[in-house]
Amino acid sequence: MFRRILQLSFCALLAIVLGSCSKDDEVSIKTNKDNKTMCYTVKRASQAINLGNEWDAGKWKQANILEIANYLGDKPEHFPKAQAKLLYDDDNLYVFFRVEDQYIRAIAEETHGKVWQDSCVEFFFTPDAKLENTYFNLETNCGGTMLFRYNDKNNNTEKYVEVADCEKVEVCHSLPKIIADEISEPTTWTLSYKLPLDVIGRYSKMTKPQHGVIWKANFYKCADKTSHPHWLTWSPVDAPTPNFHLPQYFGVLEFE
Repeated sequence: MFRRILQLSFCALLAIVLGSCSKDDEVSIKTNKDNKTMCYTVKRASQAINLGNEWDAGKWKQANILEIANYLGDKPEHFPKAQAKLLYDDDNLYVFFRVEDQYIRAIAEETHGKVWQDSCVEFFFTPDAKLENTYFNLETNCGGTMLFRYNDKNNNTEKYVEVADCEKVEVCHSLPKIIADEISEPTTWTLSYKLPLDVIGRYSKMTKPQHGVIWKANFYKCADKTSHPHWLTWSPVDAPTPNFHLPQYFGVLEFE
């Protein structure tokens, strides 16, 4: 027991101020009904990760899993099981989504298109815990098309990441780029990407990931214009209508 206490991470210590934060070795908190701070530990990869569609292959076996299991608005009739994993190294942040889904489509095909209307997974993050109103939103539909934007609410700034920088983000997806006819049967799909830290640093102050560094983030699954729309979150968002652009509800990413 004493050893366990000594092994508590900074994330747990932070929770004394922000609220209670609990997690196990594999899956982060699924709900936040008791005002718990959502926390996720990003493990360090010993070498560069080769992207692929196998959820438990290679270095991904060591990554913790988070569940995108809360919802905005009315509880959706179709409630996908959506999960994500993260790893990092000196140069990149790696993000891997897995979705047990249905009623799937992918129409947007241009960078910065309306990907949120498709079957879409999203990673919103603040690359320095002190930047409370500054964040990126990286939204990717199941076909790999990306919308990537930098936001600074203090300065009323919304800036799309340049397409040339978006092209530096390597993306791997299991489904075709375009799905015009909705896939109605249950289907599991994956999407992963390698996000260069240098790209983030071009648009915002960033505390580079290393042991003990804290970022803020949220993860989402949506499908606004499919036959069964839904708005799912990792860290719960208290809003009268679905709105992902509320950084005050971001959870904690702690780098191991």
